Amino acid sequence: MSIGRIFAVGCLGVALASASLSLAQAQTLRVMQGSTPQPLEVPLNRAVVVESDTAFAELSIANPGIADISTLSDKTIYVLGKAPGRTTMTLLGADGRLISNVDVSVSPDVAEFKERLQQILPGEHIEVRTANDGIVLSGTVSSAAKLDRALDLAARYAQDRVSNLMSVGGTQQVMLKVRFAEMQRSVSKNLSASLGISGGSTSGLIGGTGQLAQTSNLTALLNGGASSTLTSANQASGRILLGGGLGGLEFGVLLEALESKGFVRTLAEPNLTALSGQEAKFLAGGEYPIPVTQSSGAVSVEYKPFGVELNFTPLVIEDGNINLTINAAVSSIDTTTTLTTGGVSVNAFKRRETSTTVEMRDGESFAIAGLLQDDFTDLASQVPWLGDIPVLGALFRSADYARKQSELVIIVTPHLVTPTRGEAFVLPTDRVKIPSERDLFLNGQVARPQKGAAGEVARQDFSGSYGYVME
Repeated sequence: MSIGRIFAVGCLGVALASASLSLAQAQTLRVMQGSTPQPLEVPLNRAVVVESDTAFAELSIANPGIADISTLSDKTIYVLGKAPGRTTMTLLGADGRLISNVDVSVSPDVAEFKERLQQILPGEHIEVRTANDGIVLSGTVSSAAKLDRALDLAARYAQDRVSNLMSVGGTQQVMLKVRFAEMQRSVSKNLSASLGISGGSTSGLIGGTGQLAQTSNLTALLNGGASSTLTSANQASGRILLGGGLGGLEFGVLLEALESKGFVRTLAEPNLTALSGQEAKFLAGGEYPIPVTQSSGAVSVEYKPFGVELNFTPLVIEDGNINLTINAAVSSIDTTTTLTTGGVSVNAFKRRETSTTVEMRDGESFAIAGLLQDDFTDLASQVPWLGDIPVLGALFRSADYARKQSELVIIVTPHLVTPTRGEAFVLPTDRVKIPSERDLFLNGQVARPQKGAAGEVARQDFSGSYGYVME
């Protein structure tokens, strides 16, 4: 094949490609003589070619701001979309006779938007339509995060003109299982000694505090008399009195040792269920009344909640992940601190609170708060100089030791759930049945076990899922 022939074939190919590209970019509407033409859909900032079977002599557009027209020949019209809206194009013949009125509708170009939507969110069933000068999205998406992505992309093509008719499929209800566990332990010890001497009409007591006390009977120290200056003067436990008399002189040594221990365990396991994006609240405790003085002088009462509080907002995102915004608190009334105002005493509160945002999958657990508190105090007091004497100085000293430890852990576990049938619900009251008068008075039974299938289900452990089906 010669070089000239190769060049000719190449030019023909380029010409055919250019022709096909121009036809693909410009739609063509054919106007038939004596027939009502179909509406002309023109994308915004793009062109459409209109061909008429009858030659026209005059051409007009009702609103040039919506579409711009120009003639390519006496039978061909070039229509360019300028602004969203609807208008009418009129074709007249040489004798002034009306050939046709063509409805022209200019709407945003959604062809590119559809392509980008399929690239960013493949596999999602989203339908795109135009309405007036906006975009309408409908269909079903798999998660709320993908719905937000589709809306953000649509806003770039029609800002503030996007109508959302989409729905989120799949499981969108989240059950949050929260475990509050708190351990408290307290230990206190004290050891003190006092030396008492009584003779004639005078007597005295020398103890760990170094104070003198007048008493006519040394044995009254064991009963915690008003003259005693011991640390636990109102308690006679842990005391030993050693002493005797010589003539008119009485003497005695009072030893006191006391140890106390305490242990507290607090546990709460609230389960809350909420729709994706909605807030759920939980409170297990009570409300404490607090008087508040108004500007007018009147006193009103406000209630402050205390106990185990939980607020959370779940959001189901893609790939089954769950985004959780959690506010959890454990509070109690502190009777050791009070405030008196207007003759009314109000107690203080102890409160441990956490606020966080975490992301987990279904069934995974996360410890969102852990607090370890260790308080230690000790106190030693003695009679000056006498307490420094080796061995015998222990009779003139007192020591107090106290230690408090507490640990709080909050563990959260989310689950995707769906409602179950009402027949599957079992209440704790289904375990027992109200006794008859014969069972109560003759047999002494205050409750009878429930028989049948309901009783068997009610006797099962309640640690599993109740009311919802976990996936």
